[in-house]
Amino acid sequence: MLTPAAVAALPFVLDLPSGVTVTTGRPGPNFTIWTVRRGEQSLVMIYAGPASQFPIYSGEMVEAGGRTSIVANEEGRRVALEHLFTRTGAPHEIHAWITSVEGAERLLAERIAQSIDPR
Repeated sequence: MLTPAAVAALPFVLDLPSGVTVTTGRPGPNFTIWTVRRGEQSLVMIYAGPASQFPIYSGEMVEAGGRTSIVANEEGRRVALEHLFTRTGAPHEIHAWITSVEGAERLLAERIAQSIDPR
């Protein structure tokens, strides 16, 4: 679990509600993947590196607010499933996607992913 200082040093900002943490996942030679979780439940995954695998979900591609998002209709509601930020400096791409959670956890994951912005 990352400390508040380590979260503040990430190449992006995000809103972390009480009880939600960030852990470092699989780092590679030029990329890192973080997991945002509540307890043992993964909510959001975030990649920062040269070339992500965006998109991983199917849906409508929407460009707004400095990001490209994949949006799908779920039970009559539009859900932003993932977001890609492209930057000129390193890391070149920041890619965030919500995990396969349901109900209140899905709403929380979407809210957290929507809050992400590059530094």
